[in-house]
Amino acid sequence: MQREFLGKRIREARKLSKMTQDQLSEKINISTVYLGEIERGNKMPSIPVFIAIAEALNVSCDYLLRDSADTGVVFVNNEITEKLNGLSPKQRKTVLEIINAYIKNL
Repeated sequence: MQREFLGKRIREARKLSKMTQDQLSEKINISTVYLGEIERGNKMPSIPVFIAIAEALNVSCDYLLRDSADTGVVFVNNEITEKLNGLSPKQRKTVLEIINAYIKNL
């Protein structure tokens, strides 16, 4: 796993949780500097720190590893489904047409 990818996912989850680096680092008892290094991809957290981050952000470890591990496919599919559920049938059809056109041009 690339450190940069994990750091980016942690940063995204932290921002979605509306937490600052100071708040998260205080909650999991690490320095703000260390958390910043993790988020920038300069450092890889230890497993206990990684688990503490996931718990503090109220997300699963799989969520943070999404797109990097095979199990991440389930979360991506769930996220897509959630977004589609909020659309009208006509909007869903439009999204499907866009996806089909995109895949055709890959």
